[in-house]
Amino acid sequence: MKQSLSITATLLLLASLLNPCFAAKETPAVPDEFVSIQPEGIKNLGIQYAVVEKEDFETTTFAIGHVREVPKNHSVLSSRISGRIIAVNAFEGDMVKKGDVLVKVESRQPGSPPPVIELKAPRDGLVVTSHIQLGEPVEPDKELLDIMDLREVWATAQIPEDAVSKIKPGTKAHLRIPALGGEIIDGVLLRFDPKANREGGTIGAIFKVPNEDLRLRPGMRTEFSIVTSSRQGVMAVPREALQGDASNRVVYVKHIEIPNAFTRLPVQTGEKNDRYVEIISGLFPGDEVVTRGSYALSFASGTGMSLKEALDAAHGHEHNDDGSKMSTAELKAKKEAEEGGTHEKINPFTLFFAATTVVLLLLLIISSVRHSGLTKQASTPH
Repeated sequence: MKQSLSITATLLLLASLLNPCFAAKETPAVPDEFVSIQPEGIKNLGIQYAVVEKEDFETTTFAIGHVREVPKNHSVLSSRISGRIIAVNAFEGDMVKKGDVLVKVESRQPGSPPPVIELKAPRDGLVVTSHIQLGEPVEPDKELLDIMDLREVWATAQIPEDAVSKIKPGTKAHLRIPALGGEIIDGVLLRFDPKANREGGTIGAIFKVPNEDLRLRPGMRTEFSIVTSSRQGVMAVPREALQGDASNRVVYVKHIEIPNAFTRLPVQTGEKNDRYVEIISGLFPGDEVVTRGSYALSFASGTGMSLKEALDAAHGHEHNDDGSKMSTAELKAKKEAEEGGTHEKINPFTLFFAATTVVLLLLLIISSVRHSGLTKQASTPH
């Protein structure tokens, strides 16, 4: 009897696998790459965009250094005669013009009153250092004020020796100044220092940097991205737009139809530099990728609205779960399903398998009954 039941169970299992009537209906997959959030969420995340375009892509070498003055733009104010300071009209941090009276010195020459000498600014610039106080005696060899014209400065980068061969005078560099909030300023290589740093394995490279707004000051720390080569027509996105791990890079693209919605797209990346990452596939020119706020967006809970619901609301007609517009036949089938409940047209193959399953079950039941009867007769004593 146990053997018969085991056979029955096995045959029933095979029948259920073969018969589509017993198979569970597959639930259509809902795309998980769609993200929709409230308008307030856009503001809270501080989301910003960048348009994907084909541009020149630069290969760069990283170096660090600092800002320094241009030696020829540094002047010193001094007195040709001995005396005593009786007036100081400029202090550290003041901007002065050439010809401005900065200091007055009372001469030691005889007279009543003694002669007074006016010391004037030798150039336009910034008073960076003051060595004097009111009433202090002065001599011709004493420096009174240091004045710098900082409308142009130098920035010296310590470049690894193995990268020097890729760089020559005229090479461009992107300078990031931490003291200015990471702002990028471009500079051009003038020349290399005459001596290398043996201990660090580097050589100093001097870049000329414009500074008309006078925000760069000597001594400021600088990070250099020195351009060693460039390719044209490369599609790239800002580095902050890229999310995911090294094997699964993704970006968030602004949805072209649904407001406050984004599509999470996998991308294949290529080279990267200090600001951009090359995109080999996955995006098209004109796509708007999320830059600022992309990392936070990957954790946003969203509105809970599906792609289908968002498109239905935006367009006013039905869509499939994958976002495609429902055809007339699909709309008709959905309407019939809603009106008729779960009635479905039976496929001939489904009907065939159902019939065979019923017959098989009847045969199994008959076989089990006969087997039970024979076993009972055999056990009855004669």
